[in-house]
Amino acid sequence: MQRILLKLSGEALAGSKRMGFDEDTVRRVALQVKGLMEDTQVGIVIGGGNFWRGRSSENIDRTKADQIGMLATVMNCIYVSEIFRSVEMETEILTPFLCGSFTKLFQKDKADKYFKQGKVVFFAGGTGHPYFSTDTGVVLRAVEVEADVILLAKAVDGVYDADPRSDPDAKKYDEVSIDEVIAKNLQVVDMTASILARDNRMPMWVFGLSEENSIVNAVKGKFTGTKVTV
Repeated sequence: MQRILLKLSGEALAGSKRMGFDEDTVRRVALQVKGLMEDTQVGIVIGGGNFWRGRSSENIDRTKADQIGMLATVMNCIYVSEIFRSVEMETEILTPFLCGSFTKLFQKDKADKYFKQGKVVFFAGGTGHPYFSTDTGVVLRAVEVEADVILLAKAVDGVYDADPRSDPDAKKYDEVSIDEVIAKNLQVVDMTASILARDNRMPMWVFGLSEENSIVNAVKGKFTGTKVTV
């Protein structure tokens, strides 16, 4: 059985509102994941950008700003987990720090048990440390739980040689090596995450969340985004 780790951007879950949640968007994600559960084990990491962009503030200590961002990802996972439950999936939320009764403390063996029970496992709270993004968190968890691939569902439909939102001549890659991503700083994920993925040979597939059935298509062989190879 294939094990995937799906990274959802907080902004993508906010839909056109750009802040908070768009429940229709989250429900569409839930129904897609539900359609995969028969033969795929699914873990999920969610960014916190729909609530908090602390690095843009010069008035807050970086460590504290990053801690707020970690808690934003916990809120996102609790919300999305409940939407998943509303369409009859079982879920668990794991964090690298104690969070009362809201979540459970991450352990590899615990995550593995939940995967084998057919549950969707949410990994919230990043790495639990400041100065590391959720990009690094998703690669770290993927390596730890021995996922086969990371699926990066973004607002942009793949990897480009420039920002397609500002450069109409930007070229999209169908496939690109992690070495080229690092050498050209293509910003698929941040540099720390890119190096971690390279060193642990963890492939990443990048695609647009807004495309119809994009998650199912990625897993079922109708992929139209960019494959980052290792």
